[in-house]
Amino acid sequence: MGEAKAGGGGVAPEETHETSYLGGVDDADREGSLRRRRLLSPAVVVVGLAFVAVVAGGVFWLFQDELFHPFGDARACDGSDAALTGRIAFGGVPIPADATDVHYFTKHGSAEVSFLSDRMPDYLHRAGLVPEGDSLFDENDGSAYALREGDSELPDGLCGPALKGPAWSYQGTGPGPGVSILIERAPTGTTLRAPARVIASFDIG
Repeated sequence: MGEAKAGGGGVAPEETHETSYLGGVDDADREGSLRRRRLLSPAVVVVGLAFVAVVAGGVFWLFQDELFHPFGDARACDGSDAALTGRIAFGGVPIPADATDVHYFTKHGSAEVSFLSDRMPDYLHRAGLVPEGDSLFDENDGSAYALREGDSELPDGLCGPALKGPAWSYQGTGPGPGVSILIERAPTGTTLRAPARVIASFDIG
């Protein structure tokens, strides 16, 4: 009995000491983990914010036309109430394939389109505004526009560069929707500018 008690009394301190040791290791691990989380948290926040900024910038770049232009069309000027889809046409003929810097404004069934092209002589013939064989400045087909050299004009609502004088005016006389075209002519008066700024006004129904 006495030996049993002595043996039992010897085990208890060992068990108590082992449990205390393990508990101390767990506390140290927890404190270290908390410290690491505190140290990593600002870095994680910075990386997260940078990722959000990159994603937001990408979305902004992809959809900037939709954000800042009517109908998501970079050619459309503010205030336009109807979209001109695809390749714009007037006088029954699409604008020249080389047309650049295209802008349009639409309101109440009418449209004004501005663009730059080096192929307007061909367009004027194809659209029937100047018959084949006639001079581009034949007064039977058009007339000088009251815009002197150095002057400029941009219709209300239409955005983009203004048309510069001198200019020549053509009026469509066919059975289709009416069209009025202003084209920059060279200061010499014998040719069109190359390229020439064009402003066309026509009905879209």
